[in-house]
Amino acid sequence: MKSALPKVLHRLAGRPLLQHVLDAAAPLQAARTVIVTGHGAPAVEAMAATARGAVFARQEPQLGTGHAVQQAAPQLDDDAATTVILNGDVPLVRTDTIAALAAACAGQHLALLTVTLADASGYGRIVREGPQVRAIVEHKDASEAQRAIREVYTGIMAAPTAALKRWLGQLKNDNAQGEYYLTDIVALAAAEGVSVVATEAGSETEVLGINSPRQLAELERRYQLQQAEALLDAGVRLADPARLDVRGALQCGADVEIDVNCVFEGRVVLGDGVRIGAHCVISNAEIGAGAVVQAFTHIDGARVGPGAMVGPYARLRPGAVLGEDVHIGNFVEVKNSTLARGAKANHLAYLGDATVGERVNFGAGSITANYDGAYKHRTVIGDDVHVGSNCVLIAPLHLGDGATIGGGSTLNKDAPAGQLTVARARPVSLPGWKRPRKGQKTPTDGGEKGTSP
Repeated sequence: MKSALPKVLHRLAGRPLLQHVLDAAAPLQAARTVIVTGHGAPAVEAMAATARGAVFARQEPQLGTGHAVQQAAPQLDDDAATTVILNGDVPLVRTDTIAALAAACAGQHLALLTVTLADASGYGRIVREGPQVRAIVEHKDASEAQRAIREVYTGIMAAPTAALKRWLGQLKNDNAQGEYYLTDIVALAAAEGVSVVATEAGSETEVLGINSPRQLAELERRYQLQQAEALLDAGVRLADPARLDVRGALQCGADVEIDVNCVFEGRVVLGDGVRIGAHCVISNAEIGAGAVVQAFTHIDGARVGPGAMVGPYARLRPGAVLGEDVHIGNFVEVKNSTLARGAKANHLAYLGDATVGERVNFGAGSITANYDGAYKHRTVIGDDVHVGSNCVLIAPLHLGDGATIGGGSTLNKDAPAGQLTVARARPVSLPGWKRPRKGQKTPTDGGEKGTSP
């Protein structure tokens, strides 16, 4: 991967490769999940520690796939009829595929997951005698005739646990690489008269492994196209299916429209008739029916009410809750604040730790100064308040219903309901003052001191 980061921690669709595999296996409710680690083991183990029944086995040094599973063997549950072997760098394997493989094993057979590829280079070939699998031959050890075979082993198998332990103990490393191949257990099973069966994966995409940044990028595009096609099939209007990134779970109502280059992270819910403009990043958010999110808007951990309008170039941070028909305009940031129905902050403003009432108009350039250097404080703005442009509201502060705050005010005391409150310096004009001109001497270079305000 040409990276200091262990391969299985590289991300696809926002999650580590290994996390995809663990999530796919989780519904099977295995009694134990043995994770074999090697390079970067502490980081990998820290990431996977919360997996169901997770225990770890270290492979040091790394002497092949068979050697890896040998390290796990002492921790395999002897009472478990079936052991499924998955690969941490094959991230898109599906739960139903794993379940079908385990069912094919049934605690009696060696079951292999295979796929037929147009280009099988680099994969172990499936060698058959009729319907029975007799061997898997690694690409580097295959003859020319064997390399012509297009059915390949995916690296995923299910085996009777007790037999698997026995076969692992018989593996040898007399091959071109001096490694212990897990695939050699096929011949061992056949020699014992254990039937070797193969089930085919639903698609090439779900069994593709990652061995380079290029392959990771290619699989990311395949995955995202799958997400886009599912959304289209559900009725979502995508401006361009090739320019969409879903890095979590995206749930859409009817008549949702999504423009190009949008990124959805975590869990995002879009209500009926929502429109998302181009180049938006939306994470862990709920957008109510009929809301419009305009281009270049960032939303993270927020709720947007029905009919609201957000953006362009707006930012909603965690804890932002917008009510019905709220307007948040360009270059407005909202954090840990609630805005009630019909409130507006149309441009160049910051609302942090605020409770904003209905029909409030929050002027351009105005902010809630919520942080005193040690603690956050709250600003409460009543219904029908008008805050003029370029105001600083120093929390804790309360603006009563119907209050008007004069533009340019710096306010550190509560404003009474229904009144105009102005808190700014009186303008002063200085007659005779001259604006400095280029070439004019200043007091620092020996010139005569001029008049200044």
